[in-house]
Amino acid sequence: MNRIPAFSLILVLILLVSACTAAAPPPTPTTSGPLTLTFMAGYKPQANLPFVGAYVAKEKGFFEREGLDVTIEHSAGQGEHLQLLTAGKVQVTTQDAAVLLQRRADPGLPLVSIALIGQRGQQAYAALASSGLQTPRDWEGRTVGYKGTPPPDLFALLKAAGADAEKISLVNVGFDPRILTEGKVDVYPVFKSNEPYLIRSWGYELTLWDAADYGVPTLGLTYVTTESILQEQPEALRRFLKAALEGIRYAEQNPDEAVEIVLKYTGPQADPQHMRYMLESELRDAKSATTEQYGYGWQTLEQWSALAEMLVQAGIIPSIDVEKAFGNRILEEIIVIP
Repeated sequence: MNRIPAFSLILVLILLVSACTAAAPPPTPTTSGPLTLTFMAGYKPQANLPFVGAYVAKEKGFFEREGLDVTIEHSAGQGEHLQLLTAGKVQVTTQDAAVLLQRRADPGLPLVSIALIGQRGQQAYAALASSGLQTPRDWEGRTVGYKGTPPPDLFALLKAAGADAEKISLVNVGFDPRILTEGKVDVYPVFKSNEPYLIRSWGYELTLWDAADYGVPTLGLTYVTTESILQEQPEALRRFLKAALEGIRYAEQNPDEAVEIVLKYTGPQADPQHMRYMLESELRDAKSATTEQYGYGWQTLEQWSALAEMLVQAGIIPSIDVEKAFGNRILEEIIVIP
């Protein structure tokens, strides 16, 4: 019987292994592409702080670093952002906290705040400094405007200040602050980060009253999603919120650059100083004792319950399960709690 020398066997094995290796297909890549998410700002492009957080995160690469491909869109109005959110066409939008509670109550939208950016409400009440009005008690016998429907914080403010609402003439004024400068009302409801700048730019000095200064529970804009998106896409939401909050912190530290970024979205027609005023105003209202401890966006049951109670007492909403309207689940994953 012929025997193949050991050296020949080894050579044959090497050739067989080489042939198999050459014929093997290349390995399948194990990395996947970035997660995708659509953020719709709840209004036109401007320096509302939740908008700025997303703008900066997009332009500075914070989303990309988190492995997230974010499309930024803007609502055309008439509640489009909430309609598209509940339809699953967008995953995150912005909404005022009081309106969020109203829409959960009626028509029952499954909205959930994942971060409370505005720790105080967006609205205040303004009078021309030349009017001599000093406190809400001075509003008695005067005409006070409201937008759409009288907000509950207005009545709470009057009560807290000891003013008699029955002695005040309330009128629907719409959204044109010239009604104040033209003397058609004595007190006008303003969005704090926007309209005071406009009125002062026309040469008028203002006296402002913020309901929160009188102990009235008010909250501002939130990053909002839905119950189903929160359950089905928690990782995309985590990456979004981590990057957007970093965008807010970056804007606070670099306001000039942040305004330049905002102007990329607004277009050259926007007033840079107006956008700077809006950014600074909203940064102030984004801070509270709660955020000093936990950081931007943190929210508590106490805050939401106080707001809901005011809305219930005013007859705006029925009793509501507040704990379902907000959650720190995502925040707890990205904030180091002391």
